[in-house]
Amino acid sequence: MKTLSYDFLVIGSGLAGLTAAMELSKHGRVLVACKENADECNSSYAQGGVACVVDPGDTVEEHAADTLDTGCALGVPEIVNTIVQGGQERISALEGIGIEFERRKGKETEYDLGQEGGHSHRRVLHAGDITGQVMMQGLIAHARESENIDLRENLLAIDLVTTGWIGHKGPNRCVGAYLLDKPSNEIIAVHSTCTVLATGGLGKVYLYTSNPDVATGDGIAMAWRAGLPIRNMEFVQFHPTCLYHPQAKSFLISEAVRGEGAELKDIRGHAFMKDFDDRGSLATRDVTARAIDFVMKKHGDPYVYLDITHQSESFLRERFPNLYAACLRFGVDMATDPIPVVPAAHYSCGGVVAEVDGTTALPGLYACGEVASTGLHGANRLASNSLLEALVCGHATATQIAQAWTALKGEVSIPPWKFGEAVSSDEAVVVEHNWNEVRTAMWDYVGIVRTDRRLDRARRRIRNLREEIKQYYGDYLVTADLLELRNIADVAELIIRSAQQRKESRGLHYMADHPETSGKAVDTVIHDRPGGPLT
Repeated sequence: MKTLSYDFLVIGSGLAGLTAAMELSKHGRVLVACKENADECNSSYAQGGVACVVDPGDTVEEHAADTLDTGCALGVPEIVNTIVQGGQERISALEGIGIEFERRKGKETEYDLGQEGGHSHRRVLHAGDITGQVMMQGLIAHARESENIDLRENLLAIDLVTTGWIGHKGPNRCVGAYLLDKPSNEIIAVHSTCTVLATGGLGKVYLYTSNPDVATGDGIAMAWRAGLPIRNMEFVQFHPTCLYHPQAKSFLISEAVRGEGAELKDIRGHAFMKDFDDRGSLATRDVTARAIDFVMKKHGDPYVYLDITHQSESFLRERFPNLYAACLRFGVDMATDPIPVVPAAHYSCGGVVAEVDGTTALPGLYACGEVASTGLHGANRLASNSLLEALVCGHATATQIAQAWTALKGEVSIPPWKFGEAVSSDEAVVVEHNWNEVRTAMWDYVGIVRTDRRLDRARRRIRNLREEIKQYYGDYLVTADLLELRNIADVAELIIRSAQQRKESRGLHYMADHPETSGKAVDTVIHDRPGGPLT
């Protein structure tokens, strides 16, 4: 087994991970473990933009208030204020390395700001309608130029390594991770003084998702197996508008389209959002997704329409050039045709309990971005706050590590990976079947609207599947598909158990059996662990 040694290991190459890596590279050698290509992550698919107070008519207090209101009393005011206040500095830093955001025509000193659901002002900076892609391209190029950053693709993290697990004397801390080099199928140990979880989301736990295939909740599953507390996993955000088309896999229709006046209509042409919320099609995502789900189920319709045909073709081509072109490829002209859309799993508001600076309950381990639960989002994420959090918390994490890492230094040997009597599998069909079963059970029973009975059924099915997966994991040599299957099954159980704990409806968690919101907002936290980190 090959063992590599770095000062810092960053697992994940999205916006949070690269932001942290760039800052950490000033202090030591950094390995950024990219699960696939460096740009294959949720950050790259973010169309709308970054929520940030830059308009003189807007204030940090109003942005914070919108965030807290959307979070349904579970957001932490101090955390929200800190992250919102940090936005301008991070935007300036991006512009300093050449990343540009749209400016108003004829007024190049002013940003062209978008508005999305839940925001009381236009405050979303964007780079066309491929904001995440533009930001990621700039950061990846910058990271590749750094002599201190080793950006390695096709490295899939298996599990964290802790001193408690390997029997090293002294307080328990994280000293690195085991990773699978996918091209060679070789297992590599990486020793690091500090490890950053920046693994992103978990959308692939569900049958329908806007997320890319890499979003299998790896960081949350690894942290749980290592004994860290996991918080508020029941709050899974379903994006209201993914393109409904048999060839359009995970294609998101940006919320910015609703921000420019698009209306949601049923297939009979009725604009239904005012029936559910006074804000109409600018209601928050939780309200909008439930409304679409209700309308589809009421009428038995496979989709609803997002109609922006009141805008001119020239406006749409300029404001949404990539969306417009993509819809045309699927036979939809945004200027003349309403867009067929359905909700899909999009974002996890829960995750590994972490501070703004990434600190977790395990010394030497930090978490930032979507994998972390900082207290920003509460029970529902305000649109375009995800990239803001990734930038601010990624930078804050690196700043904290720079102050603390020398005290954590120490030589610890990571033991070789134990293969035991495991053999190569000739039953890949079993893994594929279990993949589909986990995702289908989550979609059918733990989706936009939940009931006690559905959750009970889901928990029984997932428990049985996890037992099968555990046995399979012990009998056969690991593969990428098997590792990801283990992770989505672990994350599925965390979501179900968290949902069962919350006997109310709040934010993204809607229980038909408990439709009211309780008077006191309380987090759900799972403290136990499903066995040792390598079981």
